[in-house]
Amino acid sequence: MATRSITSLTRRCFSSLFKPTFTNYRNYGLPTSHLSSVRCVISEGKPKFETFEVDPPKKYKWLTKKRLKLKRKKEKQKRKLANKNDPRRITVKGSKRNGKFANAEERIKYKLEKARIKESLLIERLKRYEVSRLQGPMVKPVEMTGEERFYMKKMAQKGSNYVPVGRRGVFGGVILNMHMHWKKHETVKVICKPCKPGQVQDYANEIARLSGGIPIQIIGDDTIVFYRGKDYVQPEVMSPIDTLSKKKALEKSKYEQSLESVRHFIAISEKELELYHRHIALYGDPAAHDPKTVITSASEGTAEPKKVVETDSTNDELSDNEDDYDDDDDMSLSDMDCTDDSSTELDSCNEET
Repeated sequence: MATRSITSLTRRCFSSLFKPTFTNYRNYGLPTSHLSSVRCVISEGKPKFETFEVDPPKKYKWLTKKRLKLKRKKEKQKRKLANKNDPRRITVKGSKRNGKFANAEERIKYKLEKARIKESLLIERLKRYEVSRLQGPMVKPVEMTGEERFYMKKMAQKGSNYVPVGRRGVFGGVILNMHMHWKKHETVKVICKPCKPGQVQDYANEIARLSGGIPIQIIGDDTIVFYRGKDYVQPEVMSPIDTLSKKKALEKSKYEQSLESVRHFIAISEKELELYHRHIALYGDPAAHDPKTVITSASEGTAEPKKVVETDSTNDELSDNEDDYDDDDDMSLSDMDCTDDSSTELDSCNEET
Protein backbone atom coordinates (compact mmCIF):
# COMPACT_ATOMS: atom_id res chain seq x y z
CA MET A 1 0.00 0.00 0.00
CA ALA A 2 2.83 2.35 0.90
CA THR A 3 4.63 1.67 -2.38
CA ARG A 4 1.44 2.35 -4.36
CA SER A 5 0.88 5.71 -2.63
CA ILE A 6 4.51 6.77 -3.29
CA THR A 7 4.32 5.81 -6.97
CA SER A 8 0.99 7.65 -7.43
CA LEU A 9 2.46 10.75 -5.77
CA THR A 10 5.54 10.71 -8.03
CA ARG A 11 3.31 10.29 -11.10
CA ARG A 12 1.23 13.28 -10.10
CA CYS A 13 4.32 15.40 -9.53
CA PHE A 14 5.82 14.48 -12.91
CA SER A 15 2.51 15.05 -14.69
CA SER A 16 2.21 18.50 -13.12
CA LEU A 17 5.55 19.43 -14.64
CA PHE A 18 4.29 18.83 -18.17
CA LYS A 19 0.80 20.30 -17.71
CA PRO A 20 0.25 23.85 -19.01
CA THR A 21 -0.14 26.51 -16.34
CA PHE A 22 -3.23 28.72 -16.39
CA THR A 23 -2.93 32.39 -15.60
CA ASN A 24 -5.43 35.22 -15.50
CA TYR A 25 -4.95 37.44 -18.56
CA ARG A 26 -7.95 39.58 -17.83
CA ASN A 27 -6.11 41.92 -15.45
CA TYR A 28 -5.93 44.86 -17.82
CA GLY A 29 -4.42 47.31 -15.37
CA LEU A 30 -1.76 45.00 -13.87
CA PRO A 31 1.73 44.87 -15.39
CA THR A 32 3.23 41.59 -16.69
CA SER A 33 5.54 41.22 -13.66
CA HIS A 34 2.53 40.53 -11.40
CA LEU A 35 1.37 37.51 -13.45
CA SER A 36 2.66 34.34 -11.81
CA SER A 37 2.05 30.61 -11.79
CA VAL A 38 2.73 27.64 -9.44
CA ARG A 39 4.39 24.31 -10.27
CA CYS A 40 5.36 21.21 -8.29
CA VAL A 41 9.08 20.26 -8.19
CA ILE A 42 10.74 17.24 -6.49
CA SER A 43 13.98 18.21 -4.77
CA GLU A 44 15.93 15.77 -2.60
CA GLY A 45 13.14 13.22 -2.88
CA LYS A 46 10.51 15.63 -1.51
CA PRO A 47 7.83 17.45 -3.53
CA LYS A 48 7.91 21.26 -3.41
CA PHE A 49 5.74 24.02 -4.89
CA GLU A 50 7.49 26.93 -6.56
CA THR A 51 6.11 30.16 -7.99
CA PHE A 52 7.49 31.70 -11.14
CA GLU A 53 6.55 34.74 -13.23
CA VAL A 54 4.98 34.25 -16.63
CA ASP A 55 4.79 36.76 -19.45
CA PRO A 56 1.37 36.68 -21.07
CA PRO A 57 1.48 35.58 -24.70
CA LYS A 58 0.91 38.32 -27.25
CA LYS A 59 -2.10 36.52 -28.61
CA TYR A 60 -4.07 36.78 -25.35
CA LYS A 61 -2.72 40.26 -24.67
CA TRP A 62 -4.13 41.69 -27.88
CA LEU A 63 -7.35 39.77 -27.45
CA THR A 64 -7.96 41.42 -24.10
CA LYS A 65 -7.32 44.89 -25.53
CA LYS A 66 -9.73 44.25 -28.37
CA ARG A 67 -12.37 43.01 -25.97
CA LEU A 68 -11.96 46.10 -23.83
CA LYS A 69 -12.30 48.39 -26.84
CA LEU A 70 -15.36 46.53 -28.09
CA LYS A 71 -16.96 46.71 -24.64
CA ARG A 72 -16.41 50.48 -24.45
CA LYS A 73 -17.74 50.92 -27.98
CA LYS A 74 -20.91 48.97 -27.15
CA GLU A 75 -21.48 51.03 -23.98
CA LYS A 76 -21.05 54.25 -25.97
CA GLN A 77 -23.55 53.10 -28.61
CA LYS A 78 -26.01 52.12 -25.87
CA ARG A 79 -25.79 55.57 -24.25
CA LYS A 80 -26.17 57.27 -27.62
CA LEU A 81 -29.26 55.24 -28.45
CA ALA A 82 -30.79 55.98 -25.03
CA ASN A 83 -30.22 59.72 -25.51
CA LYS A 84 -31.68 59.54 -29.01
CA ASN A 85 -34.86 57.84 -27.77
CA ASP A 86 -35.27 60.27 -24.87
CA PRO A 87 -38.65 61.98 -25.38
CA ARG A 88 -37.30 65.29 -24.07
CA ARG A 89 -34.81 65.44 -26.98
CA ILE A 90 -36.63 67.92 -29.20
CA THR A 91 -34.44 69.92 -31.56
CA VAL A 92 -35.63 73.02 -33.37
CA LYS A 93 -35.01 72.55 -37.09
CA GLY A 94 -33.25 75.34 -38.95
CA SER A 95 -29.85 76.57 -39.94
CA LYS A 96 -27.50 77.44 -37.13
CA ARG A 97 -26.39 81.03 -36.81
CA ASN A 98 -22.67 81.38 -37.43
CA GLY A 99 -20.89 84.48 -36.20
CA LYS A 100 -21.40 86.96 -33.41
CA PHE A 101 -24.49 89.06 -32.79
CA ALA A 102 -24.47 92.80 -33.40
CA ASN A 103 -25.77 93.61 -29.90
CA ALA A 104 -27.33 92.00 -26.83
CA GLU A 105 -30.89 92.68 -28.02
CA GLU A 106 -30.41 90.64 -31.18
CA ARG A 107 -28.96 87.72 -29.19
CA ILE A 108 -31.86 87.68 -26.69
CA LYS A 109 -34.48 87.87 -29.46
CA TYR A 110 -32.86 84.97 -31.33
CA LYS A 111 -32.91 82.76 -28.22
CA LEU A 112 -36.51 83.76 -27.42
CA GLU A 113 -37.64 82.77 -30.90
CA LYS A 114 -36.02 79.33 -30.59
CA ALA A 115 -37.52 78.80 -27.11
CA ARG A 116 -41.05 79.69 -28.28
CA ILE A 117 -40.80 77.24 -31.17
CA LYS A 118 -39.72 74.51 -28.74
CA GLU A 119 -42.60 75.39 -26.41
CA SER A 120 -45.15 74.93 -29.21
CA LEU A 121 -43.56 71.59 -30.16
CA LEU A 122 -43.75 70.34 -26.56
CA ILE A 123 -47.41 71.34 -26.29
CA GLU A 124 -48.15 69.35 -29.45
CA ARG A 125 -46.35 66.31 -28.06
CA LEU A 126 -48.26 66.52 -24.77
CA LYS A 127 -51.58 66.33 -26.65
CA ARG A 128 -50.78 62.70 -27.50
CA TYR A 129 -51.05 61.74 -23.82
CA GLU A 130 -54.46 63.27 -23.20
CA VAL A 131 -57.03 60.65 -22.15
CA SER A 132 -60.77 61.24 -22.29
CA ARG A 133 -62.27 61.22 -18.81
CA LEU A 134 -64.81 58.48 -18.20
CA GLN A 135 -67.28 58.12 -15.38
CA GLY A 136 -65.50 56.48 -12.46
CA PRO A 137 -67.08 54.38 -9.70
CA MET A 138 -70.10 56.02 -8.14
CA VAL A 139 -69.36 57.12 -4.59
CA LYS A 140 -72.29 57.29 -2.24
CA PRO A 141 -72.17 60.06 0.34
CA VAL A 142 -71.02 58.54 3.61
CA GLU A 143 -72.26 60.10 6.81
CA MET A 144 -69.53 59.83 9.44
CA THR A 145 -69.81 61.04 12.97
CA GLY A 146 -67.06 63.02 14.64
CA GLU A 147 -65.93 60.02 16.65
CA GLU A 148 -65.68 57.78 13.55
CA ARG A 149 -63.68 60.40 11.66
CA PHE A 150 -61.34 60.87 14.63
CA TYR A 151 -60.88 57.09 14.91
CA MET A 152 -60.07 56.76 11.17
CA LYS A 153 -57.51 59.56 11.34
CA LYS A 154 -55.76 57.95 14.30
CA MET A 155 -55.73 54.54 12.63
CA ALA A 156 -54.26 56.01 9.45
CA GLN A 157 -51.53 57.87 11.36
CA LYS A 158 -50.57 54.74 13.31
CA GLY A 159 -50.62 52.48 10.24
CA SER A 160 -47.57 52.08 8.03
CA ASN A 161 -49.39 51.32 4.77
CA TYR A 162 -48.98 54.02 2.13
CA VAL A 163 -48.98 54.55 -1.64
CA PRO A 164 -46.34 56.82 -3.23
CA VAL A 165 -47.13 59.26 -6.04
CA GLY A 166 -43.84 60.13 -7.74
CA ARG A 167 -42.84 62.03 -10.83
CA ARG A 168 -45.27 60.06 -13.02
CA GLY A 169 -48.23 61.56 -11.19
CA VAL A 170 -51.57 59.74 -10.90
CA PHE A 171 -51.69 56.75 -13.27
CA GLY A 172 -53.21 53.27 -13.24
CA GLY A 173 -50.62 51.76 -10.92
CA VAL A 174 -51.41 54.20 -8.08
CA ILE A 175 -55.12 53.31 -8.08
CA LEU A 176 -54.34 49.57 -8.28
CA ASN A 177 -52.05 49.82 -5.23
CA MET A 178 -54.76 51.63 -3.28
CA HIS A 179 -57.26 48.85 -3.96
CA MET A 180 -54.67 46.27 -2.92
CA HIS A 181 -54.19 48.08 0.42
CA TRP A 182 -57.96 48.35 0.93
CA LYS A 183 -58.20 44.55 1.02
CA LYS A 184 -56.94 44.49 4.62
CA HIS A 185 -57.01 48.14 5.71
CA GLU A 186 -59.84 50.63 5.80
CA THR A 187 -57.54 53.62 5.26
CA VAL A 188 -54.45 54.30 3.20
CA LYS A 189 -52.04 57.22 3.04
CA VAL A 190 -51.08 58.67 -0.35
CA ILE A 191 -47.71 60.48 -0.22
CA CYS A 192 -47.09 62.84 -3.14
CA LYS A 193 -43.42 63.66 -3.75
CA PRO A 194 -42.36 65.86 -5.50
CA CYS A 195 -45.40 68.04 -4.97
CA LYS A 196 -45.78 71.75 -5.65
CA PRO A 197 -47.62 73.99 -3.18
CA GLY A 198 -51.36 73.75 -3.76
CA GLN A 199 -51.09 70.61 -5.92
CA VAL A 200 -52.20 68.25 -3.13
CA GLN A 201 -55.83 69.28 -3.46
CA ASP A 202 -55.79 68.52 -7.20
CA TYR A 203 -54.30 65.10 -6.48
CA ALA A 204 -56.97 64.43 -3.84
CA ASN A 205 -59.83 65.27 -6.23
CA GLU A 206 -58.35 63.20 -9.08
CA ILE A 207 -57.67 60.12 -6.91
CA ALA A 208 -61.12 60.32 -5.32
CA ARG A 209 -62.72 60.38 -8.79
CA LEU A 210 -60.71 57.39 -10.05
CA SER A 211 -60.69 55.16 -6.96
CA GLY A 212 -63.99 55.99 -5.32
CA GLY A 213 -62.31 56.62 -1.95
CA ILE A 214 -63.11 59.46 0.45
CA PRO A 215 -60.34 61.92 1.38
CA ILE A 216 -60.52 62.32 5.17
CA GLN A 217 -57.47 64.42 5.99
CA ILE A 218 -54.61 66.27 4.30
CA ILE A 219 -51.42 66.17 6.40
CA GLY A 220 -48.91 68.86 5.59
CA ASP A 221 -48.26 69.62 1.93
CA ASP A 222 -47.79 66.10 0.57
CA THR A 223 -49.91 63.47 2.42
CA ILE A 224 -53.58 62.55 1.88
CA VAL A 225 -55.55 60.03 3.96
CA PHE A 226 -58.22 58.08 2.02
CA TYR A 227 -61.05 56.01 3.51
CA ARG A 228 -62.47 53.19 1.39
CA GLY A 229 -66.07 53.56 2.60
CA LYS A 230 -68.46 51.43 4.64
CA ASP A 231 -69.90 49.40 1.74
CA TYR A 232 -66.63 48.90 -0.14
CA VAL A 233 -66.52 46.22 -2.83
CA GLN A 234 -63.32 45.56 -4.73
CA PRO A 235 -63.81 46.22 -8.47
CA GLU A 236 -62.98 43.63 -11.11
CA VAL A 237 -60.67 46.03 -13.00
CA MET A 238 -58.64 47.80 -10.33
CA SER A 239 -56.64 50.10 -12.65
CA PRO A 240 -59.07 52.45 -14.43
CA ILE A 241 -59.25 52.60 -18.23
CA ASP A 242 -58.92 56.39 -18.43
CA THR A 243 -55.42 56.42 -16.95
CA LEU A 244 -51.99 56.14 -18.55
CA SER A 245 -49.65 53.18 -18.28
CA LYS A 246 -46.41 53.37 -16.31
CA LYS A 247 -44.26 53.95 -19.41
CA LYS A 248 -46.48 56.62 -20.94
CA ALA A 249 -46.87 58.40 -17.60
CA LEU A 250 -43.06 58.66 -17.35
CA GLU A 251 -42.81 60.06 -20.91
CA LYS A 252 -45.53 62.61 -20.14
CA SER A 253 -43.74 63.72 -16.97
CA LYS A 254 -40.54 64.27 -18.97
CA TYR A 255 -42.36 66.44 -21.49
CA GLU A 256 -43.99 68.42 -18.68
CA GLN A 257 -40.63 68.94 -16.97
CA SER A 258 -39.07 70.14 -20.24
CA LEU A 259 -42.01 72.48 -20.91
CA GLU A 260 -41.71 73.97 -17.43
CA SER A 261 -37.99 74.67 -17.88
CA VAL A 262 -38.57 76.24 -21.33
CA ARG A 263 -41.27 78.54 -19.95
CA HIS A 264 -38.98 79.53 -17.10
CA PHE A 265 -36.26 80.39 -19.63
CA ILE A 266 -38.72 82.47 -21.70
CA ALA A 267 -39.79 84.46 -18.62
CA ILE A 268 -36.15 85.19 -17.69
CA SER A 269 -35.28 86.22 -21.28
CA GLU A 270 -38.27 88.57 -21.51
CA LYS A 271 -37.27 90.20 -18.22
CA GLU A 272 -33.70 90.55 -19.49
CA LEU A 273 -34.90 92.18 -22.72
CA GLU A 274 -37.08 94.60 -20.76
CA LEU A 275 -34.13 95.60 -18.56
CA TYR A 276 -31.99 96.14 -21.67
CA HIS A 277 -34.59 98.49 -23.20
CA ARG A 278 -34.84 100.39 -19.91
CA HIS A 279 -31.06 100.77 -19.78
CA ILE A 280 -30.99 102.15 -23.34
CA ALA A 281 -33.78 104.62 -22.52
CA LEU A 282 -31.84 105.94 -19.51
CA TYR A 283 -28.23 105.87 -20.73
CA GLY A 284 -28.48 105.56 -24.49
CA ASP A 285 -27.00 102.99 -26.79
CA PRO A 286 -23.82 101.50 -25.25
CA ALA A 287 -22.24 101.24 -28.74
CA ALA A 288 -22.20 105.07 -28.96
CA HIS A 289 -20.03 105.23 -25.82
CA ASP A 290 -17.34 102.97 -27.26
CA PRO A 291 -13.99 104.80 -26.89
CA LYS A 292 -12.78 103.64 -30.30
CA THR A 293 -15.77 105.16 -32.07
CA VAL A 294 -15.46 108.44 -30.13
CA ILE A 295 -11.78 108.92 -31.09
CA THR A 296 -12.39 108.23 -34.75
CA SER A 297 -15.32 110.64 -34.95
CA ALA A 298 -13.33 113.38 -33.23
CA SER A 299 -10.34 112.94 -35.50
CA GLU A 300 -12.55 112.99 -38.59
CA GLY A 301 -14.62 116.02 -37.53
CA THR A 302 -12.15 118.47 -35.98
CA ALA A 303 -8.50 117.74 -36.61
CA GLU A 304 -6.83 116.73 -39.79
CA PRO A 305 -4.78 113.56 -39.83
CA LYS A 306 -1.06 114.06 -39.32
CA LYS A 307 1.17 113.73 -42.35
CA VAL A 308 4.03 111.27 -42.08
CA VAL A 309 7.28 112.63 -43.61
CA GLU A 310 9.96 110.21 -44.64
CA THR A 311 13.49 111.18 -43.46
CA ASP A 312 16.89 109.87 -44.41
CA SER A 313 19.18 108.10 -42.03
CA THR A 314 21.68 111.01 -42.24
CA ASN A 315 19.13 113.49 -40.95
CA ASP A 316 18.28 111.33 -37.94
CA GLU A 317 21.55 112.14 -36.20
CA LEU A 318 21.03 115.87 -36.74
CA SER A 319 17.52 115.71 -35.37
CA ASP A 320 18.79 113.91 -32.27
CA ASN A 321 21.41 116.63 -31.73
CA GLU A 322 18.81 119.36 -32.18
CA ASP A 323 16.66 117.69 -29.56
CA ASP A 324 19.59 117.70 -27.18
CA TYR A 325 20.12 121.41 -27.78
CA ASP A 326 16.49 122.11 -27.22
CA ASP A 327 16.62 120.28 -23.92
CA ASP A 328 19.65 122.33 -22.85
CA ASP A 329 17.88 125.54 -23.80
CA ASP A 330 14.87 124.51 -21.78
CA MET A 331 17.02 123.73 -18.76
CA SER A 332 18.85 127.08 -19.02
CA LEU A 333 15.58 128.95 -19.23
CA SER A 334 14.25 127.14 -16.23
CA ASP A 335 17.44 127.97 -14.33
CA MET A 336 17.05 131.62 -15.30
CA ASP A 337 13.52 131.63 -14.07
CA CYS A 338 14.64 130.16 -10.77
CA THR A 339 17.39 132.81 -10.34
CA ASP A 340 14.97 135.58 -11.18
CA ASP A 341 12.55 134.34 -8.58
CA SER A 342 15.28 134.07 -5.93
CA SER A 343 16.56 137.60 -6.72
CA THR A 344 13.10 139.11 -6.38
CA GLU A 345 12.65 137.39 -3.03
CA LEU A 346 16.01 138.80 -1.78
CA ASP A 347 15.09 142.33 -2.92
CA SER A 348 11.81 142.17 -1.05
CA CYS A 349 13.61 141.04 2.10
CA ASN A 350 16.12 143.97 1.88
CA GLU A 351 13.32 146.53 1.46
CA GLU A 352 11.59 145.21 4.57
CA THR A 353 14.78 145.48 6.61
